[in-house]
Amino acid sequence: MSKSAKKTELPLSKNAVTVLTKRYLKRDSSGTPTETPADMFRRVAKTIDSVEAKIEGKKKISYEEQYYRMMTELDFLPNSPTLMNAGRELGQLSACFVLPVGDSMESIFEAIKNTALIHKSGGGTGFSFSRIRPANDEVRSTSGVSSGPLSFMQVFDAATETIKQGGTRRGANMGILRVDHPDIMDFIMAKRDQTVLTNFNISVGMTEPFMEAVEKGRDYDILNPRTGKVVKQLNATKVFNKIVDMAWSNGEPGIVFLDRLNRDNPTPQIGEIESTNPCGEQPLLPYESCNLGSINLATMVRENQVDWNRLEETICLATRFLDNVIEANKYPLPEIDEMTRANRKIGLGVMGWADMLILLGIPYNSKEAIALGEKVMRFINDKSHQESIKLAAERGAFPNFKGSAYDKPGSEPIRNATCTTIAPTGTISIIANCSSGVEPLFAVSYVRQVLDNNKLIEVHPIFEKIARERGFYSQDLMQDIAEKGTVQGIDAVPEDVRRIFVTSHDITPKDHVMMQAAFQRHTDNAVSKTVNFCNDATREDVSTVYRLAYQEGCKGVTIYRDGSRDMQVLSVAKKEEEHPEDNVPMESKKAGRKRERPRALTGSTYQMETGCGPLYVTINQDERGLFELFTTMGKAGGCAASQCEAIGRLVSLAWRSGVQARQAVKQMIGITCHKPAGFGENRITSCADAVAKAIEMHMGEDDGAPTLHISNGGACPECGGPVEHEGGCCVCHSCGFSECA
Repeated sequence: MSKSAKKTELPLSKNAVTVLTKRYLKRDSSGTPTETPADMFRRVAKTIDSVEAKIEGKKKISYEEQYYRMMTELDFLPNSPTLMNAGRELGQLSACFVLPVGDSMESIFEAIKNTALIHKSGGGTGFSFSRIRPANDEVRSTSGVSSGPLSFMQVFDAATETIKQGGTRRGANMGILRVDHPDIMDFIMAKRDQTVLTNFNISVGMTEPFMEAVEKGRDYDILNPRTGKVVKQLNATKVFNKIVDMAWSNGEPGIVFLDRLNRDNPTPQIGEIESTNPCGEQPLLPYESCNLGSINLATMVRENQVDWNRLEETICLATRFLDNVIEANKYPLPEIDEMTRANRKIGLGVMGWADMLILLGIPYNSKEAIALGEKVMRFINDKSHQESIKLAAERGAFPNFKGSAYDKPGSEPIRNATCTTIAPTGTISIIANCSSGVEPLFAVSYVRQVLDNNKLIEVHPIFEKIARERGFYSQDLMQDIAEKGTVQGIDAVPEDVRRIFVTSHDITPKDHVMMQAAFQRHTDNAVSKTVNFCNDATREDVSTVYRLAYQEGCKGVTIYRDGSRDMQVLSVAKKEEEHPEDNVPMESKKAGRKRERPRALTGSTYQMETGCGPLYVTINQDERGLFELFTTMGKAGGCAASQCEAIGRLVSLAWRSGVQARQAVKQMIGITCHKPAGFGENRITSCADAVAKAIEMHMGEDDGAPTLHISNGGACPECGGPVEHEGGCCVCHSCGFSECA
């Protein structure tokens, strides 16, 4: 750790430092960080700048200080693998990969092996399973029948679950099946059971003939990919309605417009685009990878105006940075190395868009915001392409330039086949302390944790600054906003402030789509965005959004209806009304077998003072009641920590197997291993007693008032904070957890 780094003051929030320390900084063998955030940015800047010295015939100019300043001032951040791995032994800097899956056992299991290598290196993968012959189709080599793409997807899913991306980033996959594949109806229904394909986002690959058939209420052809022949017809409207119904039910499948992706394919002579990365923003050819980075638009506002000069300077520097990443990268497969260098795709995007609008006093759900979004993205796209042309003059065009969409009479060579992409930026936007991608605000104020039954409130920094300056800030008001989830309808917040601080549920689904379309019009690749619906949205509302996304030129769309998955808030008070004889709610029925765990649950964390130090007890629940409990010892290790872990596991198993919550409390409360008077306000006599009293607190026995989290996506499985659906993924803004990473 350098002395200069220690002295460097960076504009990082407390949350940003926590996320960097937990997920990004180098560590020694004991897990202790060996670098500061400043060291990390220096490591990245030095590694990416080292490419400059390797370019033959070029005057050696160092960009290290400019890269370092751009990142430490939070004007631009590259994708997470670059921050994590640049200058380290692993050296894998890409977030996005697409692998081919052919119609043979050899091809399928080669893809599974390659998936494991990519996930181990910290990347996410996308696949099209459309080439695999349908279930029950003939297999001549064995005189048997095929099992179909869905069965093989489950093998990919199991491999992903095993790898866990080396412990720093979760494995994440995108699975796409063409709408004209014979197994399309099974694919659409695949995630009706939410315990299957848990490491996949799935999307239906729509074609223009299908969409035309939907509009006209006609049948369309279903093709066997093995033979290319029409095997039957389906009614397009019925298939479309089934997609809508499943998306309304739990948010999946999404949709991708394949013909639109290929219309913008810059290298059609090399191949057809069949899939995207896990969040859908990066269409890629088989074996391609892409390096992404995002400009923080919140730092591009000066004196209530867009600072176009600073934005242009950042665009040009970031484009050079991302082109260098291609050279500095250590790719997990030789095929990926070859294809990535041949097309040299980069994806420069944005984050902090909602913050920019707030700083400019423009409501997200306004025509002015749509117009500015299109203007800003056109500017970024144009300037990035201009810089790529300059880089081509300096370094040469991308090798597949001849025969590409750019290879036209009078056109200048360009360095990168694509330059722009709008990614979700879930974790790097936490580091930059700004809003994510082009999404509206996640929340103005929200509950981050519950300790000793007291809520800790996170407040949007711009809102807090305005509230303090204008004299309407109070802790009670911030808590009120957190519980309501919006400032709309709160008279204590001035009307002009309410007007600009709109959140994802304050705007209409049409507003979401129109904003996505505005950015898509000037983005080479695609735009990752989630259209959020309120719980009472109808299937017709979802259908309207899908049709509108197609009409407005989007390349795909993902929706999420609040409360449509198993991770939503449980109304404890209502259960108490239904069973007034019970102070601690029970399972309504004993299950015949252990309940399976959803991907995320809602819950609370309590700090309990014990004789072994502070014990943090986290209690999560699903729609049927208490589900799991786990513990963390603040100081002590050894027996105390291991015994507490054992208690948590056994209590969780009991709850998931149908044992009443009251029985867990009854068995543990009052167990003594320390002084009889106990520790802390709750007079804790042992760790078991602490767990029992935490359960009582959670269920409201102490004061009759249950502790509830008001949140959109449920509780984070790592820290218990609120989870938001954005950019086609689930993200925790408290600790940086992301399902899609």
